[in-house]
Amino acid sequence: MLKNIPPILSPALLKLLDEMGHGDELVLGDANFPAAALGQRLVRADGHGIPELLDAILTFFPLDSFVECPVGLMDTGDVNVRPPIWQEYSKCILRREGDRHVEMLERFAFYERTKTAYAVVATGETELYANIILKKGVVVADN
Repeated sequence: MLKNIPPILSPALLKLLDEMGHGDELVLGDANFPAAALGQRLVRADGHGIPELLDAILTFFPLDSFVECPVGLMDTGDVNVRPPIWQEYSKCILRREGDRHVEMLERFAFYERTKTAYAVVATGETELYANIILKKGVVVADN
């Protein structure tokens, strides 16, 4: 047993996060996302929402500071439609990583980028357009 690891993070997901290197991408897919069809590596997190997973992941996972947009969201295709969950993501990222730019990706562009991601987490998130890509940064040892 280990201490201080959020229980929402499964051993399989922790292993993937540890294996990832600088610049590798992690996709958190909602319940409708074709995770198994697109992912090179797949971890299931059925029954869990993305905001809770995102918060737990960002405890250990630094976002890439060498790119303009280390976070990508699947665009709704309608500038007037902004899912409320995006605001939850913004709050979590701001709290854990500071102010970061977010890239909006057209649905099929998001799918193509997912094919090259290191791993995909299939979640139970029911909010539409909740899919998010995170680009891993450099882990800096504490002094």
